[in-house]
Amino acid sequence: MICVREAIVVEGRYDKNALRQVVDALIIPTDGFGIFRDREKRALLGELARTRGLILLTDSDGAGFVIRNHLKGVLPKEGVKQAYIPDVYGKERRKRHPGREGKLGVEGMPPAVLLEALLRAGATVLDGAAEQRARTRPITKADFFRDGLTGRPESAKRRAALQARLRLPERLTANALLEVLNALYDYPSYQAAVEELGRELGSSDAAEGKG
Repeated sequence: MICVREAIVVEGRYDKNALRQVVDALIIPTDGFGIFRDREKRALLGELARTRGLILLTDSDGAGFVIRNHLKGVLPKEGVKQAYIPDVYGKERRKRHPGREGKLGVEGMPPAVLLEALLRAGATVLDGAAEQRARTRPITKADFFRDGLTGRPESAKRRAALQARLRLPERLTANALLEVLNALYDYPSYQAAVEELGRELGSSDAAEGKG
Protein backbone atom coordinates (compact mmCIF):
# COMPACT_ATOMS: atom_id res chain seq x y z
CA MET A 1 0.00 0.00 0.00
CA ILE A 2 1.18 3.50 -0.81
CA CYS A 3 0.33 6.87 0.72
CA VAL A 4 -0.82 9.42 -1.87
CA ARG A 5 -1.08 13.16 -1.36
CA GLU A 6 -3.86 13.82 -3.86
CA ALA A 7 -7.50 13.05 -3.10
CA ILE A 8 -8.90 10.40 -5.45
CA VAL A 9 -12.35 10.65 -7.04
CA VAL A 10 -14.20 7.44 -7.92
CA GLU A 11 -17.80 6.75 -8.91
CA GLY A 12 -19.18 4.68 -6.04
CA ARG A 13 -18.59 3.07 -2.67
CA TYR A 14 -17.56 -0.28 -4.11
CA ASP A 15 -14.85 1.49 -6.11
CA LYS A 16 -13.78 3.21 -2.91
CA ASN A 17 -13.58 -0.10 -1.05
CA ALA A 18 -11.44 -1.62 -3.81
CA LEU A 19 -9.09 1.35 -3.85
CA ARG A 20 -8.63 1.25 -0.09
CA GLN A 21 -6.79 -2.04 -0.54
CA VAL A 22 -4.19 -0.22 -2.62
CA VAL A 23 -3.75 3.29 -1.33
CA ASP A 24 -3.82 5.38 1.83
CA ALA A 25 -5.55 8.54 0.63
CA LEU A 26 -8.72 10.58 0.82
CA ILE A 27 -11.15 8.82 -1.55
CA ILE A 28 -14.37 10.57 -2.54
CA PRO A 29 -17.18 8.86 -4.50
CA THR A 30 -19.32 10.92 -6.88
CA ASP A 31 -22.37 8.71 -6.23
CA GLY A 32 -22.54 8.16 -9.97
CA PHE A 33 -24.39 10.93 -11.78
CA GLY A 34 -25.39 12.36 -8.40
CA ILE A 35 -22.39 14.69 -8.67
CA PHE A 36 -24.25 16.63 -11.38
CA ARG A 37 -26.80 17.82 -8.79
CA ASP A 38 -24.52 18.10 -5.78
CA ARG A 39 -23.12 21.63 -5.77
CA GLU A 40 -21.64 21.20 -2.32
CA LYS A 41 -19.60 18.15 -3.27
CA ARG A 42 -18.38 19.88 -6.43
CA ALA A 43 -17.30 22.82 -4.30
CA LEU A 44 -15.46 20.44 -1.98
CA LEU A 45 -13.69 18.80 -4.94
CA GLY A 46 -12.72 22.24 -6.21
CA GLU A 47 -11.19 23.13 -2.84
CA LEU A 48 -9.29 19.83 -2.74
CA ALA A 49 -8.02 20.38 -6.28
CA ARG A 50 -6.64 23.76 -5.27
CA THR A 51 -5.10 22.69 -1.96
CA ARG A 52 -3.75 19.17 -2.46
CA GLY A 53 -4.71 18.02 -5.94
CA LEU A 54 -7.20 15.49 -7.29
CA ILE A 55 -6.92 12.30 -9.30
CA LEU A 56 -9.97 11.31 -11.33
CA LEU A 57 -10.35 7.52 -11.54
CA THR A 58 -13.66 6.60 -13.14
CA ASP A 59 -14.78 3.47 -14.98
CA SER A 60 -13.76 3.03 -18.61
CA ASP A 61 -17.33 2.84 -19.93
CA GLY A 62 -19.39 5.66 -21.41
CA ALA A 63 -20.95 6.66 -18.08
CA GLY A 64 -17.50 6.91 -16.49
CA PHE A 65 -16.33 9.27 -19.21
CA VAL A 66 -19.44 11.41 -18.90
CA ILE A 67 -18.67 11.90 -15.20
CA ARG A 68 -14.97 12.46 -15.88
CA ASN A 69 -15.63 15.06 -18.59
CA HIS A 70 -18.16 16.87 -16.43
CA LEU A 71 -15.63 17.19 -13.60
CA LYS A 72 -12.88 18.24 -16.01
CA GLY A 73 -15.12 21.10 -17.04
CA VAL A 74 -15.88 22.42 -13.54
CA LEU A 75 -12.64 21.79 -11.62
CA PRO A 76 -9.36 23.77 -11.74
CA LYS A 77 -7.41 22.07 -14.52
CA GLU A 78 -4.03 22.66 -12.90
CA GLY A 79 -5.09 20.70 -9.81
CA VAL A 80 -6.51 17.61 -11.55
CA LYS A 81 -4.72 14.48 -12.78
CA GLN A 82 -6.32 11.78 -14.91
CA ALA A 83 -5.99 8.07 -14.09
CA TYR A 84 -7.41 5.44 -16.45
CA ILE A 85 -8.12 1.75 -16.09
CA PRO A 86 -7.91 -0.55 -19.14
CA ASP A 87 -10.86 -2.02 -20.99
CA VAL A 88 -11.35 -5.44 -19.41
CA TYR A 89 -14.53 -7.35 -20.16
CA GLY A 90 -16.27 -9.30 -17.45
CA LYS A 91 -18.61 -9.07 -14.46
CA GLU A 92 -17.95 -8.01 -10.87
CA ARG A 93 -18.64 -10.74 -8.32
CA ARG A 94 -21.43 -8.88 -6.55
CA LYS A 95 -23.40 -8.29 -9.76
CA ARG A 96 -25.82 -10.73 -11.37
CA HIS A 97 -25.20 -9.33 -14.86
CA PRO A 98 -22.40 -7.40 -16.57
CA GLY A 99 -22.73 -3.68 -17.12
CA ARG A 100 -24.27 -2.30 -20.30
CA GLU A 101 -20.92 -2.28 -22.12
CA GLY A 102 -19.68 -5.47 -20.47
CA LYS A 103 -16.58 -3.81 -19.01
CA LEU A 104 -15.21 -4.18 -15.50
CA GLY A 105 -15.22 -1.01 -13.45
CA VAL A 106 -12.73 0.23 -10.89
CA GLU A 107 -14.12 -2.18 -8.30
CA GLY A 108 -13.34 -5.16 -10.57
CA MET A 109 -9.71 -4.25 -11.23
CA PRO A 110 -6.86 -6.16 -9.54
CA PRO A 111 -4.91 -4.07 -6.99
CA ALA A 112 -1.81 -4.05 -9.21
CA VAL A 113 -3.79 -2.50 -12.08
CA LEU A 114 -5.19 0.24 -9.84
CA LEU A 115 -1.75 0.99 -8.46
CA GLU A 116 -0.28 1.23 -11.96
CA ALA A 117 -3.10 3.56 -13.03
CA LEU A 118 -2.40 5.93 -10.14
CA LEU A 119 1.35 5.94 -10.67
CA ARG A 120 1.00 6.54 -14.40
CA ALA A 121 -1.29 9.48 -13.64
CA GLY A 122 1.50 11.07 -11.62
CA ALA A 123 0.22 10.41 -8.10
CA THR A 124 2.45 11.99 -5.46
CA VAL A 125 3.69 9.12 -3.27
CA LEU A 126 4.48 10.17 0.28
CA ASP A 127 6.46 8.76 3.14
CA GLY A 128 3.51 8.35 5.51
CA ALA A 129 5.60 8.86 8.66
CA ALA A 130 7.26 11.99 7.31
CA GLU A 131 3.95 13.43 6.19
CA GLN A 132 2.41 12.78 9.59
CA ARG A 133 5.28 14.54 11.37
CA ALA A 134 4.94 17.51 9.03
CA ARG A 135 1.26 17.82 9.91
CA THR A 136 1.92 17.86 13.69
CA ARG A 137 -0.81 15.40 14.63
CA PRO A 138 -4.10 14.29 13.10
CA ILE A 139 -7.51 15.49 14.16
CA THR A 140 -9.18 12.58 15.97
CA LYS A 141 -12.59 11.37 17.12
CA ALA A 142 -11.48 12.19 20.66
CA ASP A 143 -11.01 15.81 19.57
CA PHE A 144 -14.51 15.83 18.12
CA PHE A 145 -15.97 14.57 21.41
CA ARG A 146 -13.95 17.01 23.50
CA ASP A 147 -15.01 19.90 21.27
CA GLY A 148 -18.68 18.93 21.37
CA LEU A 149 -18.86 17.86 17.73
CA THR A 150 -20.01 14.34 18.66
CA GLY A 151 -21.69 12.72 21.65
CA ARG A 152 -23.71 15.76 22.78
CA PRO A 153 -27.30 16.91 22.17
CA GLU A 154 -26.09 19.93 20.17
CA SER A 155 -23.29 18.13 18.31
CA ALA A 156 -25.05 18.06 14.94
CA LYS A 157 -25.74 21.80 15.21
CA ARG A 158 -22.09 22.50 16.09
CA ARG A 159 -20.81 20.39 13.19
CA ALA A 160 -23.16 22.17 10.79
CA ALA A 161 -21.93 25.55 12.04
CA LEU A 162 -18.29 24.48 11.68
CA GLN A 163 -18.90 23.15 8.17
CA ALA A 164 -20.60 26.41 7.17
CA ARG A 165 -17.68 28.41 8.59
CA LEU A 166 -15.17 26.32 6.64
CA ARG A 167 -17.37 26.21 3.50
CA LEU A 168 -17.69 22.44 3.59
CA PRO A 169 -20.72 20.40 2.41
CA GLU A 170 -23.49 20.24 5.01
CA ARG A 171 -24.33 16.60 4.25
CA LEU A 172 -21.04 15.20 5.57
CA THR A 173 -21.34 12.60 8.32
CA ALA A 174 -19.16 13.00 11.40
CA ASN A 175 -16.71 10.40 10.06
CA ALA A 176 -16.62 12.02 6.63
CA LEU A 177 -16.08 15.44 8.20
CA LEU A 178 -13.14 14.07 10.18
CA GLU A 179 -11.61 12.68 7.00
CA VAL A 180 -12.06 15.93 5.09
CA LEU A 181 -10.67 18.08 7.91
CA ASN A 182 -7.54 15.93 8.06
CA ALA A 183 -7.19 16.33 4.29
CA LEU A 184 -7.54 20.12 4.28
CA TYR A 185 -6.30 21.36 7.65
CA ASP A 186 -3.64 20.70 10.24
CA TYR A 187 -4.53 20.38 13.93
CA PRO A 188 -3.72 24.01 14.93
CA SER A 189 -5.94 25.34 12.13
CA TYR A 190 -8.77 23.06 13.21
CA GLN A 191 -8.41 24.10 16.84
CA ALA A 192 -8.43 27.78 15.93
CA ALA A 193 -11.64 27.30 13.92
CA VAL A 194 -13.30 25.41 16.80
CA GLU A 195 -12.33 28.08 19.33
CA GLU A 196 -13.65 30.85 17.11
CA LEU A 197 -16.84 28.88 16.59
CA GLY A 198 -17.21 28.45 20.35
CA ARG A 199 -16.96 32.18 20.90
CA GLU A 200 -19.47 32.83 18.13
CA LEU A 201 -22.00 30.28 19.40
CA GLY A 202 -21.49 31.48 22.96
CA SER A 203 -22.32 35.05 21.93
CA SER A 204 -25.34 33.82 19.98
CA ASP A 205 -26.64 31.79 22.90
CA ALA A 206 -26.16 34.72 25.24
CA ALA A 207 -28.08 37.02 22.90
CA GLU A 208 -30.95 34.54 22.70
CA GLY A 209 -31.02 34.28 26.50
CA LYS A 210 -31.38 38.04 26.85
CA GLY A 211 -34.26 37.99 24.40
